[in-house]
Amino acid sequence: MNYKKELLDKLNNQQAVIGVIGMGYVGLPLILLFSSKGYKVYGFDIDQSKVDSLIQGRSYIEHIDASPLKIGYEKKSFLPTSDFSLVKNVDTIILCVPTPLNDHREPDLSFIVNSVEAILPYIQKGQSIALESTTYPGTTEEVLRPQIEKMGFTIGEDFFLIYSPEREDPANQKFTTQTIPKVCGGSTSNCLEIGKALYGNVIDKVVPVSSTQAAEMVKILENTFRSVNIALVNEMKIVAEKMKIDIFEVIDAASTKPFGFMSFYPGPGLGGHCIPIDPFYLTWKAREFGLSTRFIELAGEVNVSMPDYVINKVAEGLNRHKKSINGSKILILGLAYKKNVDDVRESPSVVLMEKLNEKGAIISYSDPHVLAFPKMRKHFLDLQSIEITPESLAQFDCILISTNHDKFDWKMIKDHSKLIVDSRGVYKTIDNEKIIRA
Repeated sequence: MNYKKELLDKLNNQQAVIGVIGMGYVGLPLILLFSSKGYKVYGFDIDQSKVDSLIQGRSYIEHIDASPLKIGYEKKSFLPTSDFSLVKNVDTIILCVPTPLNDHREPDLSFIVNSVEAILPYIQKGQSIALESTTYPGTTEEVLRPQIEKMGFTIGEDFFLIYSPEREDPANQKFTTQTIPKVCGGSTSNCLEIGKALYGNVIDKVVPVSSTQAAEMVKILENTFRSVNIALVNEMKIVAEKMKIDIFEVIDAASTKPFGFMSFYPGPGLGGHCIPIDPFYLTWKAREFGLSTRFIELAGEVNVSMPDYVINKVAEGLNRHKKSINGSKILILGLAYKKNVDDVRESPSVVLMEKLNEKGAIISYSDPHVLAFPKMRKHFLDLQSIEITPESLAQFDCILISTNHDKFDWKMIKDHSKLIVDSRGVYKTIDNEKIIRA
């Protein structure tokens, strides 16, 4: 049997059944996209609450409308499930699971390994697996491939293995899952053909590369590029502050240059699932080859130090009011890692809250996108978002701007706060008695 031709025909005729493992910020947009193009889709997740929400047409991600999936469920074209044995019913499996760091800043591939082990008894000849989780170069060949081959499959002949890094940017109005070009690498040339058909039928542009390792390195490069440049501008912020120069004014002016410059903005630290993590995947892998990635590691050190810099600014501001952090009431504005989203993964706001709490501060937060502190793998604070009013602002010794959501009423916040520590450059005109840049 020509397994490649059979799978290509199914993909090109929208007859293939797609299975997506991990229905989060990456998996859910993919499910919606494939479903909108006429494919039958299975969504797999170990979290039964996500499955139940999607069956009812409720989205647990603010910027994603899941109501079309309720219609798909009723028409039996979309099946959300926690039963991984149903993988036997799909033609291609897309893995969109977390790849965090462990406590030693080493790659934690347990979500990938556990997901593959859960489906191994049910995979069949003629299927394909595409990994989208961000990871170090070599993961697909060194981790996934041996797991599949031990089941007796021949990669590139009767089973197809693909790596295609996710490039989601939550709540980005300009680019969507369909319009963001899709990098794709295969374990063999046949695998690459399958990958191009899988994504090429739903995404506007597919960018093939020579190997899964090259595709893995693409994502690492993209996010390391951002990490290094954010570290640079964070360091520039500290220098500019000492020189009494407004770094935001400098960046805005520099951005008028039509070539050779790209705007990056300082903040209280890195957030999101990718940028705080991915560079450390590369530094870990580089050690296997006897290499030290000093430049990347230095950028990581700068970015990791930013919450402490912000907290020092909080202490400086409170000192002006003859107060200490210990015992002061501090309101954190924004729990999400970036503006206008509900995504709290690796959010510097959480780090700030925990550090301030350890120093004896009485912490509250307000975030119109995150109404209750969510379940996180390493963090939990039993807090609910408070409503911002003139009266509530007056109760706090310090307002710390960690995320500059558009929904915040910045004029009211300025008018009714005793002290503001601004880590996002919200206030262009600074009253040094009330507002401190951090």
